[in-house]
Amino acid sequence: MVYFVGAGPGAEDLITVRGVNLLKVADVVIYAGSLVNPEILKFCKEGAKIFDSAKMTLQEVEEEICKAEEKNFLTVRLHSGDPSIYGTIREQGDFLKSRGIKFEVVPGVSSFLAAAASLKTELTLPEVTQSIIITRLAGRTPTPERESLINLARHRTTLCIFLSVQMISEVVEDLRIAELPNSTPVVVVFHASRKDEKILRGTLENISDKVRQENISRTALILVGEVFNQDANYSESKLYSANFSHMFRDKTL
Repeated sequence: MVYFVGAGPGAEDLITVRGVNLLKVADVVIYAGSLVNPEILKFCKEGAKIFDSAKMTLQEVEEEICKAEEKNFLTVRLHSGDPSIYGTIREQGDFLKSRGIKFEVVPGVSSFLAAAASLKTELTLPEVTQSIIITRLAGRTPTPERESLINLARHRTTLCIFLSVQMISEVVEDLRIAELPNSTPVVVVFHASRKDEKILRGTLENISDKVRQENISRTALILVGEVFNQDANYSESKLYSANFSHMFRDKTL
């Protein structure tokens, strides 16, 4: 049996209880060493075989999983954040299906959620935005033209931009082409939830310089939108309003 487990955003206590319990019994653990906090490996049982997939090809990962299956071992494939976001689990799952190997997916806390927690803010605010777009700039993995950052930014939703901090200048340029004002809030969170977490607050006007000054070039998330404006004008939630009734509460008279 193979379990794809989300390790969470980085802090070792933000992996799920289910994820920890699987690590405690796993015979083989293959983790994304370039992204997963190695402190999480302390949950592995003594004697477990541990592989860093950052140093392996996909074929080598698949070979180790097959070897484990031949011995009836339990394998944990440990991904950063949540496996469903830029996690490559589709191709791995297709391979396992072709070999008749059963697998399950255990969700994790994504870094964009941990970043919001560190900022002590909501990603949606009434009458500011009720939508969140998760995206990335095209790199070696292309993005469809209809999903270009310029096109997505024109919606004026909250943007969570992964895997792009090394191209911060291009991000800013695309946002300007999308006609976002220079005063638009931008936050860069490096190593969200980890002990060495860094938070850079700025605007389109100055965020590129701040990122370069801190020499941040990987494992950071770019957050864009008016929800990060600490003086944002927003409406109070109707859910808890005394003048608003719903199936669980009558309107206060």
